[in-house]
This record gives sequence, structure tokens and C-alpha cells, in this order.
Amino acid sequence: MNPDLHEPLEAGPVRDTVTQLRSRIVARFPHRGLPKVAGDLLILIDEVESSATLINRRIQLARLASRALMVLILAGTLLALALAVRDAARAVVDGQFDSSLDLLPLVETAINDIVFAGIAVFFLWSFPERIQRGQLLNLLHQLRSTAHIIDMHQLTKDPEQLKPTFVPTEASVPLDLDRDQMERYLDYCSELLSLVGKTAALCAEESRDNVILDTVARIETLTAGMSRKIWQKISTLPAPVVDG
Repeated sequence: MNPDLHEPLEAGPVRDTVTQLRSRIVARFPHRGLPKVAGDLLILIDEVESSATLINRRIQLARLASRALMVLILAGTLLALALAVRDAARAVVDGQFDSSLDLLPLVETAINDIVFAGIAVFFLWSFPERIQRGQLLNLLHQLRSTAHIIDMHQLTKDPEQLKPTFVPTEASVPLDLDRDQMERYLDYCSELLSLVGKTAALCAEESRDNVILDTVARIETLTAGMSRKIWQKISTLPAPVVDG
């Protein structure tokens, strides 16, 4: 990929957009829970940004330590195999083995050493990426929860209650928004969901791990689906009343 084709997604512009959106929400709905959700999203953006530096440092240290251990394990395994082959060769020359079956324990030991060394090398090679994966998955889990919280805020906003033909029941949730306020409220929820997806995408900028990328894609799909349902609600709002 050519790095000159586009600039990477950065936490600063995403934070600025969420801050501006939160100010707009506070200006219209200061006593509702939606501004707090926007504030929680700002905290998560800061965590994504701060964790990126911390994770990179941990990965560098873990990579150095794991590579050093890999060299020691490979060197030890090769040394053990070389000594075993030397001793076996001497034993064959001295006639200590009556048949080839006497070599089986030595062959089994050599195979076990190679297998265990391979497992250890595989574990150490992927260890730094697992450190990064655990931290980012925790942040992505919080972002998924934030998306569901935003969705909970809009669930009770039913456009049908604004229609003249609506007949409330005892179980109907009271609606204290007029037509314009509901449209604005639902629009804010949709914008917040979009920014949750953008915050998740910040995690993808820090990792090329398939698990992370798949989780980010799932969150983006989730928020897009929730936002689509909100716009379906907005489309069913009664037509605005035009004075004159």
C-alpha cells in the first residue's frame, strides 16, 4: 500500500468531532443521558490513543525478550541434538547397539526435542501480538457496549406517538419531545453510533491482527445497522408543520 495515497485515521480529529457533537447535544438536551454517553466515548478515544503508545512499548520489550528466548531454545535444541548424534555415532562405532531397534529411544528423544522446541518458538513468536490483541479487544468490547447503550437511548423514541391517530395505552412510554426535537435526538444518536465505529477503526490503525480487524469490522457493521434503523424512524416522522 502506498502511504502517500491517504492519511491514517487519527485520534485527534475523531476526538474533536465527538467534542463538537457533545456540545451540540448539551445545547439542546442538557438534562438527558446522551451527553454522558458522548463523554464516555471521549474517554474511550483517549484510552485508545494512550494505549497505542503503551502497547507499542510493551510489544517492543516482549519482542526482544521472546526473540532472545527463541535463540536460546533453538541453540539448546541444536546442541542437544548434536551431542545425541555424536554419542549415537560413537556407540555404533563401538558396537554397543545390537540392532537398529536400540536407536529408537534416541530417535524418539530427538523428535520430542524438536516438537517441543517448535511449540516454544511458535508461542514466543506470537507472544507480542497476543499482548496487543488482549488490550485492544478490551477497548473494542467497551465500544460495543457503548453502541448498545446509544441504541437503548433511542429505542423508546417512537415516531408513531407524534401522529394524531396515536392512541396511548397504560404501558406506553410518555413522550416529552416534539417532532423537531425527536428528529434532532435521533440524528444525534445516529452520529454517535457513526463515531463509535470511527473509534473502533482507530484500533485497526494500531494492529493488523486478523482477530482485531474482524472485531472492528463487526462493530462497524453493528453501528451501521443501528444507524440505519434510526434513519428508518426519522423517515416515518410526520411532515413538519410549515407556518403560513
